[in-house]
Amino acid sequence: MQQHPDSETDNPLVDMQTMTPEPKLADPGIGLRENGRHVATYAELRSLFDDPDGREPGRTVELHLTGHMERFSWSFDGIRFNDADPLRLTYGERMRIVLVNDTMMSHPIHLHGLWSDLEDEQGNFHLRKHTVDMPPGTKRSYRVRADALGRWAYHCHLFYHMEAGMFREVRVEE
Repeated sequence: MQQHPDSETDNPLVDMQTMTPEPKLADPGIGLRENGRHVATYAELRSLFDDPDGREPGRTVELHLTGHMERFSWSFDGIRFNDADPLRLTYGERMRIVLVNDTMMSHPIHLHGLWSDLEDEQGNFHLRKHTVDMPPGTKRSYRVRADALGRWAYHCHLFYHMEAGMFREVRVEE
């Protein structure tokens, strides 16, 4: 059973939680399953190179993609950007980010300045991405190497979700 951050409990900005999320790397998505056309999935895609960093992550951060459909509120962990602390990384650090989509919508999540190395279901390096698509009810993980100092945007690439609060600042510091 999926655990949820305390910030989601009794939160008026959160109207649902997924209890059994899965990676669903082989799922083409709603409306694209068994419709007579082939849709490339993350399971079929592979980087043509091995994990460029090679190190195991030193820590893991889990973030939940949250929202309230009627209030049109979107956030990470039920906390909108204005109230959220930055996600802090130390320069050179290798970190795993686990995303859990608690909403009924897909969210393409983009971390500026750093690559996202998507993992397969066993936690192995699978695919290097700039933006990781998060369909409803999914739980996906990727590794990040903090190799670019500065303040970076981390957000849903559906800009109306980003503007409504699904945005965080990431700081890579020495």
